Amino acid sequence: MDTFLVAVAVCLAAVLLDLVAGEPRRWHPLVGFGRGAAVLEHWLNRQPKQPGRSLAGGLLGVVLLTAPVVALIGLLPNVLHGGLWLAVQVIVLWSALSLRGLAEHGKAVSGALQQADGERARAAVGRIVSRDAAALSDSGVAAAATESMLENGADAVFASLFWFLVAGLPGVVLHRMINTLDAMWGYRNDRFLYFGRCAARLDDLMNWLPARLTAITYAVLGHTRLALRCWRSQAKTWDSPNAGPVMAAGAGALGVTLGGPAPYASGIKHRPLLGDGAAASAQTVDGAIALVRRGVWLWLLVLMALALALKGLWPGGAG
Repeated sequence: MDTFLVAVAVCLAAVLLDLVAGEPRRWHPLVGFGRGAAVLEHWLNRQPKQPGRSLAGGLLGVVLLTAPVVALIGLLPNVLHGGLWLAVQVIVLWSALSLRGLAEHGKAVSGALQQADGERARAAVGRIVSRDAAALSDSGVAAAATESMLENGADAVFASLFWFLVAGLPGVVLHRMINTLDAMWGYRNDRFLYFGRCAARLDDLMNWLPARLTAITYAVLGHTRLALRCWRSQAKTWDSPNAGPVMAAGAGALGVTLGGPAPYASGIKHRPLLGDGAAASAQTVDGAIALVRRGVWLWLLVLMALALALKGLWPGGAG
Protein backbone atom coordinates (compact mmCIF):
# COMPACT_ATOMS: atom_id res chain seq x y z
CA MET A 1 0.00 0.00 0.00
CA ASP A 2 1.01 3.58 -0.57
CA THR A 3 2.85 5.08 2.43
CA PHE A 4 0.61 8.14 2.59
CA LEU A 5 -2.56 6.04 2.41
CA VAL A 6 -1.26 3.86 5.26
CA ALA A 7 -0.47 6.97 7.32
CA VAL A 8 -4.00 8.29 6.81
CA ALA A 9 -5.45 4.90 7.76
CA VAL A 10 -3.36 4.95 10.96
CA CYS A 11 -4.73 8.43 11.76
CA LEU A 12 -8.30 7.22 11.25
CA ALA A 13 -7.73 4.13 13.41
CA ALA A 14 -6.11 6.20 16.19
CA VAL A 15 -8.97 8.71 16.22
CA LEU A 16 -11.55 5.92 16.35
CA LEU A 17 -9.64 4.25 19.20
CA ASP A 18 -9.54 7.55 21.06
CA LEU A 19 -13.29 8.03 20.63
CA VAL A 20 -14.00 4.50 21.90
CA ALA A 21 -11.43 4.19 24.67
CA GLY A 22 -10.39 7.75 25.48
CA GLU A 23 -6.93 8.53 26.82
CA PRO A 24 -4.93 5.76 28.53
CA ARG A 25 -6.14 5.91 32.13
CA ARG A 26 -3.05 4.27 33.59
CA TRP A 27 0.59 4.19 32.57
CA HIS A 28 0.26 7.11 30.18
CA PRO A 29 3.75 7.62 28.72
CA LEU A 30 3.58 11.40 29.10
CA VAL A 31 3.04 11.03 32.86
CA GLY A 32 6.30 9.13 33.22
CA PHE A 33 8.02 11.57 30.89
CA GLY A 34 6.79 14.49 32.99
CA ARG A 35 8.14 12.93 36.16
CA GLY A 36 11.52 12.42 34.54
CA ALA A 37 11.50 16.01 33.31
CA ALA A 38 10.78 17.30 36.81
CA VAL A 39 13.69 15.34 38.29
CA LEU A 40 16.10 16.45 35.55
CA GLU A 41 15.04 20.09 35.88
CA HIS A 42 15.74 20.02 39.62
CA TRP A 43 19.20 18.66 38.88
CA LEU A 44 20.09 20.99 35.99
CA ASN A 45 18.41 24.24 37.03
CA ARG A 46 20.31 25.02 40.23
CA GLN A 47 21.32 28.54 39.23
CA PRO A 48 18.23 29.96 37.49
CA LYS A 49 19.33 33.59 37.82
CA GLN A 50 22.50 33.05 35.77
CA PRO A 51 21.31 33.35 32.15
CA GLY A 52 24.14 31.45 30.48
CA ARG A 53 24.08 28.48 32.83
CA SER A 54 20.31 28.36 32.91
CA LEU A 55 19.95 28.51 29.12
CA ALA A 56 22.59 25.79 28.69
CA GLY A 57 20.89 23.65 31.32
CA GLY A 58 17.53 23.98 29.58
CA LEU A 59 19.02 23.06 26.21
CA LEU A 60 20.81 20.07 27.72
CA GLY A 61 17.61 18.98 29.44
CA VAL A 62 15.65 19.05 26.19
CA VAL A 63 18.32 17.02 24.39
CA LEU A 64 18.70 14.43 27.16
CA LEU A 65 14.96 13.89 27.42
CA THR A 66 14.05 13.81 23.73
CA ALA A 67 16.99 12.56 21.67
CA PRO A 68 17.18 8.99 23.08
CA VAL A 69 13.42 8.50 22.74
CA VAL A 70 13.28 9.78 19.16
CA ALA A 71 16.34 7.70 18.22
CA LEU A 72 14.78 4.57 19.71
CA ILE A 73 11.48 5.12 17.91
CA GLY A 74 13.35 5.73 14.66
CA LEU A 75 14.81 2.22 14.95
CA LEU A 76 11.46 0.47 15.44
CA PRO A 77 10.70 -0.04 11.70
CA ASN A 78 13.87 -2.12 11.49
CA VAL A 79 12.57 -4.65 14.02
CA LEU A 80 8.80 -4.40 13.67
CA HIS A 81 7.03 -5.27 10.44
CA GLY A 82 3.58 -5.74 8.94
CA GLY A 83 0.56 -5.71 11.20
CA LEU A 84 2.63 -5.36 14.38
CA TRP A 85 4.25 -2.16 13.13
CA LEU A 86 0.86 -0.77 12.09
CA ALA A 87 -0.57 -1.59 15.53
CA VAL A 88 2.33 0.15 17.28
CA GLN A 89 1.80 3.27 15.17
CA VAL A 90 -1.92 3.33 15.98
CA ILE A 91 -1.31 2.88 19.71
CA VAL A 92 1.40 5.54 19.92
CA LEU A 93 -0.63 8.07 17.94
CA TRP A 94 -3.69 7.26 20.08
CA SER A 95 -1.68 8.00 23.22
CA ALA A 96 -0.68 11.37 21.73
CA LEU A 97 -4.25 12.37 20.92
CA SER A 98 -6.71 13.79 23.41
CA LEU A 99 -9.94 14.31 21.50
CA ARG A 100 -12.29 12.43 23.81
CA GLY A 101 -10.44 13.57 26.94
CA LEU A 102 -10.70 17.18 25.79
CA ALA A 103 -14.43 16.80 25.24
CA GLU A 104 -14.93 15.15 28.64
CA HIS A 105 -13.21 18.03 30.43
CA GLY A 106 -15.24 20.57 28.48
CA LYS A 107 -18.55 18.74 29.02
CA ALA A 108 -17.88 18.66 32.76
CA VAL A 109 -17.80 22.46 32.71
CA SER A 110 -20.74 23.04 30.36
CA GLY A 111 -22.90 20.45 32.12
CA ALA A 112 -22.36 22.10 35.49
CA LEU A 113 -23.12 25.53 34.03
CA GLN A 114 -26.33 24.28 32.44
CA GLN A 115 -27.40 22.98 35.84
CA ALA A 116 -26.55 26.35 37.43
CA ASP A 117 -23.97 24.62 39.63
CA GLY A 118 -21.31 27.34 39.66
CA GLU A 119 -19.19 25.67 42.33
CA ARG A 120 -18.91 22.44 40.36
CA ALA A 121 -18.25 24.37 37.15
CA ARG A 122 -15.38 26.29 38.77
CA ALA A 123 -13.91 23.06 40.14
CA ALA A 124 -14.10 21.48 36.69
CA VAL A 125 -12.50 24.41 34.88
CA GLY A 126 -9.79 24.58 37.55
CA ARG A 127 -8.62 21.16 36.33
CA ILE A 128 -7.90 22.41 32.80
CA VAL A 129 -6.71 26.02 33.21
CA SER A 130 -4.19 27.71 35.49
CA ARG A 131 -6.52 30.61 36.30
CA ASP A 132 -7.84 31.31 39.79
CA ALA A 133 -11.08 29.44 39.17
CA ALA A 134 -12.67 30.54 42.44
CA ALA A 135 -12.57 34.16 41.26
CA LEU A 136 -14.32 33.48 37.93
CA SER A 137 -17.92 34.38 37.16
CA ASP A 138 -20.05 31.85 35.28
CA SER A 139 -19.26 33.68 32.05
CA GLY A 140 -15.57 33.66 32.97
CA VAL A 141 -15.72 29.92 33.59
CA ALA A 142 -17.30 29.38 30.18
CA ALA A 143 -14.74 31.63 28.48
CA ALA A 144 -11.83 29.83 30.16
CA ALA A 145 -13.17 26.43 29.13
CA THR A 146 -13.86 27.59 25.57
CA GLU A 147 -10.34 28.97 25.23
CA SER A 148 -8.94 25.69 26.56
CA MET A 149 -10.97 23.64 24.06
CA LEU A 150 -9.80 25.76 21.13
CA GLU A 151 -6.14 25.95 22.12
CA ASN A 152 -5.76 22.35 23.26
CA GLY A 153 -7.58 21.19 20.16
CA ALA A 154 -4.69 22.68 18.22
CA ASP A 155 -1.93 21.40 20.52
CA ALA A 156 -3.19 17.95 21.47
CA VAL A 157 -5.22 16.91 18.44
CA PHE A 158 -4.48 18.69 15.17
CA ALA A 159 -0.74 19.11 15.79
CA SER A 160 -0.42 15.41 16.66
CA LEU A 161 -2.10 14.42 13.40
CA PHE A 162 0.02 16.92 11.47
CA TRP A 163 3.35 15.71 12.85
CA PHE A 164 2.48 12.06 12.36
CA LEU A 165 1.68 12.72 8.71
CA VAL A 166 4.82 14.81 8.21
CA ALA A 167 7.39 12.82 10.19
CA GLY A 168 5.77 9.62 11.40
CA LEU A 169 6.11 8.37 14.98
CA PRO A 170 9.39 10.25 15.65
CA GLY A 171 7.67 13.51 14.67
CA VAL A 172 4.51 13.06 16.76
CA VAL A 173 6.44 11.82 19.82
CA LEU A 174 8.95 14.67 19.60
CA HIS A 175 6.11 17.18 19.33
CA ARG A 176 4.28 15.81 22.37
CA MET A 177 7.49 15.79 24.43
CA ILE A 178 8.38 19.35 23.48
CA ASN A 179 4.81 20.47 24.15
CA THR A 180 4.94 18.83 27.59
CA LEU A 181 8.28 20.46 28.40
CA ASP A 182 6.91 23.85 27.38
CA ALA A 183 3.91 23.31 29.67
CA MET A 184 6.27 22.45 32.54
CA TRP A 185 9.18 24.82 31.89
CA GLY A 186 7.82 27.60 29.68
CA TYR A 187 6.95 30.03 32.48
CA ARG A 188 8.22 33.60 32.50
CA ASN A 189 9.18 33.62 36.16
CA ASP A 190 12.48 33.74 38.01
CA ARG A 191 13.04 29.98 37.90
CA PHE A 192 12.16 29.25 34.28
CA LEU A 193 12.76 32.51 32.41
CA TYR A 194 16.01 31.21 30.90
CA PHE A 195 15.88 27.48 31.61
CA GLY A 196 12.57 27.01 29.80
CA ARG A 197 13.37 29.22 26.83
CA CYS A 198 14.66 26.44 24.57
CA ALA A 199 11.56 24.28 25.14
CA ALA A 200 9.28 27.28 24.64
CA ARG A 201 10.90 28.33 21.37
CA LEU A 202 10.89 24.78 20.03
CA ASP A 203 7.22 24.47 20.92
CA ASP A 204 6.49 27.73 19.09
CA LEU A 205 8.37 26.43 16.05
CA MET A 206 6.74 23.01 15.96
CA ASN A 207 3.24 24.44 16.44
CA TRP A 208 3.55 27.34 13.98
CA LEU A 209 2.11 25.60 10.91
CA PRO A 210 -0.32 23.25 12.74
CA ALA A 211 -1.76 26.24 14.60
CA ARG A 212 -2.49 28.08 11.38
CA LEU A 213 -3.99 24.99 9.76
CA THR A 214 -6.18 24.67 12.85
CA ALA A 215 -7.22 28.32 12.58
CA ILE A 216 -8.18 27.76 8.94
CA THR A 217 -10.16 24.68 9.96
CA TYR A 218 -12.09 26.60 12.61
CA ALA A 219 -12.81 29.38 10.13
CA VAL A 220 -14.09 27.01 7.45
CA LEU A 221 -16.45 25.27 9.87
CA GLY A 222 -17.86 28.36 11.59
CA HIS A 223 -18.60 32.00 10.78
CA THR A 224 -15.90 32.09 8.13
CA ARG A 225 -15.70 35.81 7.34
CA LEU A 226 -15.83 36.83 10.98
CA ALA A 227 -13.22 34.21 11.92
CA LEU A 228 -10.82 35.41 9.22
CA ARG A 229 -11.36 39.05 10.17
CA CYS A 230 -10.69 38.32 13.84
CA TRP A 231 -7.60 36.33 12.93
CA ARG A 232 -6.19 39.16 10.83
CA SER A 233 -6.91 41.94 13.30
CA GLN A 234 -6.62 40.29 16.72
CA ALA A 235 -4.10 37.43 16.59
CA LYS A 236 -1.12 39.78 16.61
CA THR A 237 -2.28 41.33 19.89
CA TRP A 238 -1.96 38.00 21.74
CA ASP A 239 1.31 37.19 23.50
CA SER A 240 1.57 33.70 21.98
CA PRO A 241 2.37 33.52 18.24
CA ASN A 242 0.33 30.32 17.88
CA ALA A 243 -2.47 30.62 20.41
CA GLY A 244 -3.39 34.03 18.94
CA PRO A 245 -4.44 32.78 15.48
CA VAL A 246 -6.11 29.66 16.91
CA MET A 247 -8.21 31.44 19.53
CA ALA A 248 -8.98 34.54 17.45
CA ALA A 249 -10.19 32.40 14.54
CA GLY A 250 -11.99 30.03 16.91
CA ALA A 251 -13.76 32.85 18.75
CA GLY A 252 -14.79 34.40 15.44
CA ALA A 253 -15.98 31.05 14.11
CA LEU A 254 -18.17 30.64 17.21
CA GLY A 255 -19.36 34.27 17.14
CA VAL A 256 -18.32 34.85 20.76
CA THR A 257 -16.05 37.23 22.67
CA LEU A 258 -13.12 35.66 24.53
CA GLY A 259 -9.96 37.02 26.14
CA GLY A 260 -10.09 40.06 28.38
CA PRO A 261 -9.10 40.24 32.07
CA ALA A 262 -8.40 36.90 33.74
CA PRO A 263 -7.62 36.23 37.43
CA TYR A 264 -4.47 34.31 38.32
CA ALA A 265 -2.81 33.59 41.67
CA SER A 266 -0.40 36.45 40.91
CA GLY A 267 -3.23 38.89 40.13
CA ILE A 268 -5.37 40.02 37.21
CA LYS A 269 -3.86 39.55 33.77
CA HIS A 270 -5.26 42.00 31.23
CA ARG A 271 -5.49 40.24 27.90
CA PRO A 272 -6.77 41.58 24.56
CA LEU A 273 -10.29 40.69 23.47
CA LEU A 274 -10.70 37.97 20.86
CA GLY A 275 -13.64 37.29 18.59
CA ASP A 276 -16.83 39.29 18.33
CA GLY A 277 -20.25 38.59 19.79
CA ALA A 278 -21.92 37.67 23.05
CA ALA A 279 -20.13 36.60 26.22
CA ALA A 280 -19.26 32.93 26.57
CA SER A 281 -21.80 30.46 27.97
CA ALA A 282 -22.24 26.73 28.40
CA GLN A 283 -23.37 26.55 24.77
CA THR A 284 -20.12 28.20 23.71
CA VAL A 285 -18.08 25.47 25.41
CA ASP A 286 -20.12 22.79 23.65
CA GLY A 287 -19.73 24.71 20.38
CA ALA A 288 -15.95 24.70 20.76
CA ILE A 289 -15.95 20.94 21.40
CA ALA A 290 -18.09 20.40 18.30
CA LEU A 291 -15.77 22.65 16.27
CA VAL A 292 -12.75 20.54 17.18
CA ARG A 293 -14.60 17.28 16.48
CA ARG A 294 -15.89 18.44 13.10
CA GLY A 295 -12.43 19.70 12.27
CA VAL A 296 -10.90 16.28 12.90
CA TRP A 297 -13.42 14.58 10.63
CA LEU A 298 -12.86 17.23 7.98
CA TRP A 299 -9.11 16.58 8.10
CA LEU A 300 -9.62 12.82 7.85
CA LEU A 301 -12.05 13.17 4.95
CA VAL A 302 -9.73 15.50 3.01
CA LEU A 303 -6.69 13.33 3.74
CA MET A 304 -8.45 10.14 2.68
CA ALA A 305 -9.71 11.75 -0.53
CA LEU A 306 -6.19 13.00 -1.28
CA ALA A 307 -4.63 9.61 -0.57
CA LEU A 308 -7.15 7.81 -2.80
CA ALA A 309 -6.71 10.39 -5.56
CA LEU A 310 -2.96 9.89 -5.50
CA LYS A 311 -3.55 6.13 -5.85
CA GLY A 312 -5.94 6.66 -8.74
CA LEU A 313 -8.87 5.30 -6.73
CA TRP A 314 -10.72 8.61 -6.55
CA PRO A 315 -12.45 10.31 -9.51
CA GLY A 316 -9.91 12.61 -11.12
CA GLY A 317 -6.97 10.84 -9.46
CA ALA A 318 -3.87 9.79 -11.33
CA GLY A 319 -4.25 6.27 -12.71
